[in-house]
Amino acid sequence: MKTLQRIQEVMRRDRVFDFVVAKDPLASPLLDTSHGPILYLEDVSVSFDGFKALNKLTLYIDDGELRCIIGPNGAGKTTMMDVITGKTRPDEGSVYFGQRLNLTRMSEPEIAQAGIGRKFQKPTVFEALSCFENLELAMDLDKRVWPSLTQRLNGEQSDRIDEVLQKIGLLSLRGDPGERLSHGQKQWLEIGMLLMQNPRLLLVDEPVAGMTHQEMDQTAELLTSLAGQHSVVVVEHDMEFVRSIARKVTVLHEGSVLAEGDMDTVANDQKVIEVYLGE
Repeated sequence: MKTLQRIQEVMRRDRVFDFVVAKDPLASPLLDTSHGPILYLEDVSVSFDGFKALNKLTLYIDDGELRCIIGPNGAGKTTMMDVITGKTRPDEGSVYFGQRLNLTRMSEPEIAQAGIGRKFQKPTVFEALSCFENLELAMDLDKRVWPSLTQRLNGEQSDRIDEVLQKIGLLSLRGDPGERLSHGQKQWLEIGMLLMQNPRLLLVDEPVAGMTHQEMDQTAELLTSLAGQHSVVVVEHDMEFVRSIARKVTVLHEGSVLAEGDMDTVANDQKVIEVYLGE
């Protein structure tokens, strides 16, 4: 019996599995990880015009884990993230956030509110706004028109923004507009914008593409510092970077898991060498 099904049968008598929006993902009782991983994908398949982007993909991410996902183009990495965030609905299979939240029944905004944040490869920050204002805009506040015009940050909220600016290495640039930032700094700012939402799970797509070596090193420090309080899934092609942060690596190929383990185990796997690393 599959892991999630076994857990659900034990909990079914006194647990509710229907979705309710979580207002505070870091503290919400809706996100129950006490009996296992924070993310479950089991036998997930997705087809596009006859092409199987995912083929019975099964993947588990532990709470607080930093996981690297690698694989050749077309392996299913982007489709996997699309399924997790509700952009793509699977043809079959189960996708759960903790033991209660069925992601296949939730909309993209509901999934984000439940505590899943996604950072795309190309940073999308507001270049005319300062770093501080970008994070303020991303803060979990009432976004209706009138409250947005009248609300003011309190001291605790302002301190929270400075705390995130410190974590992403941009505190000294808090007043600088986004357009003045380097490519790497914009990547960090977007990660900071996600952190303002207090996500429990971060999906980060190719974070070091176009970065200098120094920026790559700082990004490695940032992502490893997030693991623990957050679960972090990093999709990346740069093997040097993956090796610098990887604790556990999953290799996708043709929509399924080809290999999994620490970097040395994966790098020495003959199947991985043939389909990916040996290219």
